[in-house]
Parts: sequence; structure tokens; C-alpha cells
Amino acid sequence: MWAQRVVRLRQVLPERPQVLAGSIINALRQKKTPREIELLQEAAAAIESVHRLVPTIVRSGMTESEVAHHIGAAIIDAGHTGVDFVIVASGPNGANPHHSVSERVIGIGDPIVIDIGGTMPSGYRSDCTRTYVVGEPAAEYSAAFEVLLNAQQSSVAFVSDERTCESVDAHARALMHGHHLDGRPLDDYFIHRIGHGIGLESHEEPYLVDGNTDVLQPGMAFSIEPGFYVPGRFGARIEDIVVCTEEGARNLNTLSRDLIRIPA
Repeated sequence: MWAQRVVRLRQVLPERPQVLAGSIINALRQKKTPREIELLQEAAAAIESVHRLVPTIVRSGMTESEVAHHIGAAIIDAGHTGVDFVIVASGPNGANPHHSVSERVIGIGDPIVIDIGGTMPSGYRSDCTRTYVVGEPAAEYSAAFEVLLNAQQSSVAFVSDERTCESVDAHARALMHGHHLDGRPLDDYFIHRIGHGIGLESHEEPYLVDGNTDVLQPGMAFSIEPGFYVPGRFGARIEDIVVCTEEGARNLNTLSRDLIRIPA
């Protein structure tokens, strides 16, 4: 509420403690109902339909901003009421996990990290990342991507209501550690947490990050999105939305996680 209302409440209810609502509702928001999971499934399907269009949109010679413009329109066409974000990070821009778009021209051989999400009429959010390449990727990039792909899929399978949030993050890093790129373990280039909760907001609890010892619970919905980011060279990320169930992980995404080739 507005601060002026908070102050007024303090004046008329001085004997009543006033606390942040998060302490009361966080646990409720983290555990989604079956209906909420249905709505997140609808959102996942909608954003996947946009990713399926990407190979028909992207061509060498286009700028990142041109690609993003077409993707933004496709997000609305897919049934979203709003575009939350469009990341088109090509070539060396892919080394910045928070890159948005620029006027950089996409060239042959460029990997492109495309992370997109929107808000559905229900209010629930979508969020999905796939990595593309125009033409053929460099051999060292392909090799690193295969390690990332294995780490992502293994981390999804690792999810259960017996695991802590931080253990999922650690699991991916351990799998990436054995592969070296430019003389460093691949997990050195994995510079963000593996996942975040999703629901009525694109980013909400739980956060799957080192230091979060909370145990996953059935009904929690969150991303699994390891990546690697090599400064000045390239990046990669694979992101699915996963729901923890009593039987393990339910992946809301069905789209291939492979490196997607776009004709040069």
C-alpha cells in the first residue's frame, strides 16, 4: 500500500504490529495449486510456439533489435497480453546473461541466446531460453554446449522433494566442472543461479542458488537454466520451467533443448 496509508494505519492502530506480507504469503505463493500449474503449462506452450518460429525469423544480416521486434509481435500473437522481456544476444553479446538487444548485426557462425517471456491473460508468466546458431558453430562451442545440455537435463531429473534449492545449482556445476574452455573449467563461466520461481511474477521465490538450504516441495514451479558466458566470445543458456511433484520433476517444456541451426 501507499506509504501515506501505512503512516495513517500506524496512527490509528499503534498497538497492532505491522509486518511485511511476504512473511505470511511467501509459502502459499511458492506452492502452486493444480489450477495454477495448468496456467503455467498454458504459458509454457505459448512461449514455445514463439521459439518454434525463431528459425523462420532470424537471418544473417539482421540486427538483434530487428529480430526482437518480430519476436515481440509473435509473443502477443501466441496469446500473451504483454511482453515481459526479449533477449537476443548474438556472438560476443551472448557473454552477458543480462543483455537485452542492440544494433549488432548477426553474422554467419554466431551463436544467439534468445530468452523470452510474457504475461498471459490469466496473469501467469512464461519464460524460456533456447540457443541458436546461424550456420555451423565452432567445434569448441559445440563441445561445450553438449556439456551444458547434459547438465541442464540432468538437473531437471535431479529435482525432487528431498533436494535443497542449492543442491540443484551445485549438481549442474559439478557436471560442468570437468570440461575446460580457454583453460578454465566450464562452470567458471556459469555466473548466475540455476533458477528462480515463476508464477504471477517472472522472478519469485524459490531461488535455486548457493546458500538457499530450503527444501523443494511439491507444487513449487521454477526455472532450470544453466549457462556459460565467455567474455568477448560467446554464451549459451538452456531454460525450462519445472514443477516439483511427489514423483520428481515435471517439465512444462517439450521443445528440443539442442543447439538449433538456422540456415546461413
